[in-house]
Amino acid sequence: MQRHHQAYNQTATMVVADPREFDASILLKAASRFQRLRDNWEDHDRHELADALLYNRKIWTVYATSAAEMDHPLPREIKQNIANLAIFIFNRTLELQGKPEARLLDALININRQIAAGLLQKPDLPLAAAS
Repeated sequence: MQRHHQAYNQTATMVVADPREFDASILLKAASRFQRLRDNWEDHDRHELADALLYNRKIWTVYATSAAEMDHPLPREIKQNIANLAIFIFNRTLELQGKPEARLLDALININRQIAAGLLQKPDLPLAAAS
């Protein structure tokens, strides 16, 4: 697991200077993959679903693992929210693997899009910093 975390961090710094933009881009990529599957459910390949679920699970495993680190700078409440979302996502992934249904993708799509949208919002700068 540590290797995945290190690879993620290295890629994040190489691809984009802003880790928030990188996180948003991978979440949007996962949401996009799910949306394509949802839109073409009758014609989807079961391997494509498995690959999309694995990709998303890897993303959320890194988030959950990172948030669980004692020295992670996020406030405890946010770290708990990340953990709760990750648990939901892992459970939904298992549900989809056991009984694939298009409607079950909706929550994964929405969560990834909403988190990405939040990451892409620029924090307000204090007035002193803006001048």
